[in-house]
Amino acid sequence: MWKVLLVEDEVFVRESVREIIAWEELGFTVSGEAGNGAEALEMIREDAPDLVISDIVMPEMDGVELLRRTREEGIDSRFVMLTCMNDFENVRQAMEYGASNYILKLSMSVNSLRDTLRKISGELEKNRKVEPDSPQESTPPPPAHEEITSHPEIQKILHYLHEHYAEDITVKSMSQYVMMAENYVSTLFKKKTGHTLIHYLHRVRVDQAIRLLTGSDLPVYEIGNRVGFVSDNYFIKIFKRLTAQTPSQYRHQQREKPDRLSL
Repeated sequence: MWKVLLVEDEVFVRESVREIIAWEELGFTVSGEAGNGAEALEMIREDAPDLVISDIVMPEMDGVELLRRTREEGIDSRFVMLTCMNDFENVRQAMEYGASNYILKLSMSVNSLRDTLRKISGELEKNRKVEPDSPQESTPPPPAHEEITSHPEIQKILHYLHEHYAEDITVKSMSQYVMMAENYVSTLFKKKTGHTLIHYLHRVRVDQAIRLLTGSDLPVYEIGNRVGFVSDNYFIKIFKRLTAQTPSQYRHQQREKPDRLSL
């Protein structure tokens, strides 16, 4: 079953979306609900759903900002936006950040939602088959002392990532750092390095975490925090994605290896 997170500040609308669809028949299950973007972002960080159905206009954090922050943190959940008739500018922004579709609240019907879910299910099924071989996550970036591009702005970003990996780093903050447009930086970084900026940052953080796991007795949660991950679960998820082990499993395996120096 594909997991769905419903994000809508109007309880009536949220309940309507939940009740009008026989989710299981389409291969989905509603795994959580949130009343605003800030609440939803924490839930996504803890356990990323396959699909987020989100209102655009909400208090605390709107749906476009939720989508943007989710993408900046390297989480690739599908997004379907719920919108009103005259909200085309927000819809345009959401589609630029990679929303799969949008649905007008006033004309939302069982058929339109079912058609959207079928489309999303097909995309998820297709991606499931190729995800393990994704070069962004499976190919490690080079060590900090190696240069992989001569582009000055991208070099500047690379050095920053290796020096400040524990800080709050986003595509937006890096675009401001090199004084270039956010979308341009995102595209250029991928073109020059073969990795998205966030996936590259994940690899740098995991490499640092490995050093701490093997060279210290710090608890796993503290190591995750020290290298820049926002939550324990998110740290464990990314670490396992890159190493096929949890941090604890990795540490245990390394400590179980025989000491090559002892004869």
